[in-house]
Amino acid sequence: MIYREAGQFKSTYAADQAVFPIRQDRILVGLALVAAVVALPLVADEYWLQAVLIPFLIYALAALGLNLLTGYAGQVSLGTGGFMAVGAYSAFKLSSAFPWLNIIVVFLLAGLITALVGLMFGIPSLRIKGFYLAVATLAAQFFLVWLFNKVAWFTDYASSGTITAPPRTVLGVMVTGPEATAEVRYLTALILVGLFAVIAKNLVRGRVGRSWMAIRDRDIAAEIIGVRPLRTKLLAFAVSSFFIGVAGAEYVFLYLGSAETLAFDINLSFLVLFMIIIGGLGSILGSFLGAAFIVMVPIFLTNVPHLLDLAMPVALQKQIELMVFGGLIILFLIVEPNGLARLWQIGKEKLRLWPFPY
Repeated sequence: MIYREAGQFKSTYAADQAVFPIRQDRILVGLALVAAVVALPLVADEYWLQAVLIPFLIYALAALGLNLLTGYAGQVSLGTGGFMAVGAYSAFKLSSAFPWLNIIVVFLLAGLITALVGLMFGIPSLRIKGFYLAVATLAAQFFLVWLFNKVAWFTDYASSGTITAPPRTVLGVMVTGPEATAEVRYLTALILVGLFAVIAKNLVRGRVGRSWMAIRDRDIAAEIIGVRPLRTKLLAFAVSSFFIGVAGAEYVFLYLGSAETLAFDINLSFLVLFMIIIGGLGSILGSFLGAAFIVMVPIFLTNVPHLLDLAMPVALQKQIELMVFGGLIILFLIVEPNGLARLWQIGKEKLRLWPFPY
């Protein structure tokens, strides 16, 4: 009875096709936003903000971008880490060349530069698909990391080869740099991922999203009914790369503080890919659920031996964590291949039919 829409009548098509047509969903989302904006910065300590919540939001934004490309448009990509590197290094060069530029504008410009790079590497998708496209994007991953590692101009000729987030303020509040508090960096990441989630949700619900899904489901039939593969696929690569580029800029400026090319290796690409597979392909909510799973499960596995008072070598503990984590992923994909978002949807459907769920 707590999740029934009985009595909630819709008098317009706009109300019927709203993102949250059921009142309970709107209340739940509103409470979640209030908790995220007000409660968490007051309750969470430095560790939770810096090591859990900030990376969760950044990974969620990167997963959101990859889900638009792979989940909705059906274009497989293994170059997420390289595109995040483009966003990070672009933001570093922009902030050092134009110190007066607002840091939020720097993030957006870094995303635009990454979108242009994504367009370039998305051209092969016009001729190849599936495994071959994955190999092409994998080549982009290795090429971009090699480029940033070999060309010293991208690091302003720093001898260490690292890039460091400079201190920048927004409305008089320090957002990046060593003096920026974890609460401010968390709120900045939260606002950005919230805005981009709303944009992504409206994109996939409109003509652009329908074109992506038509190409994903049956590209030849989509072309017959008027969907242009060239424009549709390149737009998917551009929008996806824009999201991932902004996430890469946040990865250095709001989370790590400083980084080298090793931070954007192939492991990062697979990590984001696992997020959308576990969370659910073709789901905005799944991007957040997958990011939460990937971030939280290793922390839980790390603390289990301490809770059980088990003494073991650190190296053995790390190996056990990797095995258990990999086993959980495989088990989860066997039990529910459509991801956590599907489990959430099933739970809502059962609530709507309670006390007689099917």
